Amino acid sequence: MTAAAPSLPRQAINAKLISLLASAAIALGVFLSGFVIREPAPYELYMAALIPIWALFGLHLSRGTAPLLVLLIVFNLGGVVSMLQMDTFNDAPLYLAVSLFLALTSVFFAAVLERRPEFYQLVFHAWIAAALSTAFFGILGYFHAFPGAEMFTKFERAAGVFEDPNVFGPFITLPGIYLLYRLLTGPATRIPYYALPLLVIAFGLFLSFSRGAWGLFAISAMLITLAVFIRHRSGAFRVKIIVMALIALALLVAGMVIALQIPVIADLFADRARLVQDYDGARLGRFARHAIGFSIALESPFGIGPLVFGKTFGEDTHNIWLKALLAYSWLGFAAYAMLIVWTLVAGLRILFRDRPWHPYFLCAYVVLVGHVLLGTVIDTDHWRHFYVLLGLVWGAIALEYRLAYTGRTHASFR
Repeated sequence: MTAAAPSLPRQAINAKLISLLASAAIALGVFLSGFVIREPAPYELYMAALIPIWALFGLHLSRGTAPLLVLLIVFNLGGVVSMLQMDTFNDAPLYLAVSLFLALTSVFFAAVLERRPEFYQLVFHAWIAAALSTAFFGILGYFHAFPGAEMFTKFERAAGVFEDPNVFGPFITLPGIYLLYRLLTGPATRIPYYALPLLVIAFGLFLSFSRGAWGLFAISAMLITLAVFIRHRSGAFRVKIIVMALIALALLVAGMVIALQIPVIADLFADRARLVQDYDGARLGRFARHAIGFSIALESPFGIGPLVFGKTFGEDTHNIWLKALLAYSWLGFAAYAMLIVWTLVAGLRILFRDRPWHPYFLCAYVVLVGHVLLGTVIDTDHWRHFYVLLGLVWGAIALEYRLAYTGRTHASFR
């Protein structure tokens, strides 16, 4: 007994060190997802190293995450079937390799969060830090705040540290919705703490001039407000929610009105605010390509190959369902549709359960719903943060499965 005693503090120190390293590794991975100005991005390189290292030291895949893994693998197998229809593969193998890699990141985050649900808070804080950073750069770039700042814009729109404003805007939506949730449910003394970063994110999102991002944020904001209102039965608390929602809305509207006093912003806003742009309704615009694409898909059960549609018609599908049919075959489409339905239904069943990780799951779920809707007008199959969102939702689904069958989470939540 006396010989073993000195080893206990060392064991405790080692366990603490490993826990800190694990936390830092997850936080850095999420933070890097906000910096995708060139490909391959640091996120891909980092996660490609982190996942096998984590697996080596104990990445546990459970029954709760098995459906996510299986459906994503089948989705990518459908991509292989589609690729085999091509005369020459060109960039298709690399495209599918990226698809499979992103699928694995989703499973990775789900598995880690199932075992360590306390990491939900860590993931959200790292995502907020990334969103504030990239939004800040996007704002500086839009106003040409320093020489070379235009690298943070694309097409005279804020893009932050992203290649595309249409991805930049959706990426910063989840942190914005989480801050809105805290604004709605937190004490009045914390309003500046949540309102200031929310305004930075909202302003960056506004300057992206992405109609999809605007719609995503608006829908997610309405859903989170409705969910909070439904969940809390107290009349006084519901009045507070309404008041705080009105305050948040007033702040956002006031910020937008101030921004629109700048002529260049007002002119671009007037142009981008039109529901149907020229490239949407033109003879071979977005909607016409949708019709053409679905007619091709009906005649091509094995797909036509990744990237083929875009090379044929000059623009990609801009519809994730059409992309699944053409680039991943009917098999991939069926797997993707089943994955989305399973995710939304399983998530809805546990949406209002009282759990320590509930605020994070709720925000991730409503933003994922918004992304599913957004997928009807844009391709989301290679959006890194979309797969992180899937992982966040499936982590909670797996946790509930574990609770149902074991009565405990096998993990603490701090």
